[in-house]
Amino acid sequence: MDKIDNQARRNVEQASSLLLFPKPQPGRLRYLYNRMDKILPAFFVLCFAADVVNAEPLSPAELKSLLAQIRDKRGATPQMQADFQEEKFIHLMTKPIMSAGKVWFQAPNKFRREVKGNSPSVTVSDGQQLWIYFPNFKSAEHYSLGKRSPLDATIAALLAGLNLQNVESSYGVTASKIDNDYQLDLVPRRPSLKRFFQRLSVQINEESRAQRTEMLQPNGDRIVTTYSNYVTGPVPPSTFEFTPPPGTEITSPLGK
Repeated sequence: MDKIDNQARRNVEQASSLLLFPKPQPGRLRYLYNRMDKILPAFFVLCFAADVVNAEPLSPAELKSLLAQIRDKRGATPQMQADFQEEKFIHLMTKPIMSAGKVWFQAPNKFRREVKGNSPSVTVSDGQQLWIYFPNFKSAEHYSLGKRSPLDATIAALLAGLNLQNVESSYGVTASKIDNDYQLDLVPRRPSLKRFFQRLSVQINEESRAQRTEMLQPNGDRIVTTYSNYVTGPVPPSTFEFTPPPGTEITSPLGK
């Protein structure tokens, strides 16, 4: 078991940290799923066993009002940055994998995510391109988004916890009030999203900011992310751009 545990840890720690992908699918995406299984968890996920005891389910009318409030507040502050800490609970490992870093986000789909520590990574998207950079290996992967890219659903899942505007169009949504906070439970409607996770729970505060997210994946793995030190306001456009450092080995797993 220790041997399996250590190997699983090495496989995951060699990756960036967006979403842990399910078992590879046959065909053109086989390489992508094999590779992404090692590089993406994200942002986002939830096991509120203690909190659920004090949860008060919202009525349909209260849920509608809460979602409208979230839309208004997110519309007024479409840009943010925050620190995050993440725990990845993998069924082959006895201990969770811990990581920490910082995330920048601009609605609806621009983000930058920097993971610090012994296995650093930088993931950047301007909404049209996605870069994943591994400083320790001096390597970068480049993906094009849009035009029904297989990564579009992945990015949507990744950003669901931060971009809650019109969330009901892609997810079945229920909510509960926990003390002064709220918990949203999102169940994906589309098969493309169901492939990446079964449920995403998002705990938000009175300012509609995500404090904690938990993602339950199809294989039973979980990713729990907590956010702190929020800052809202303009984010420089260069934050969502990426230029590989000189000497970086660049690959495009899905082609240009």
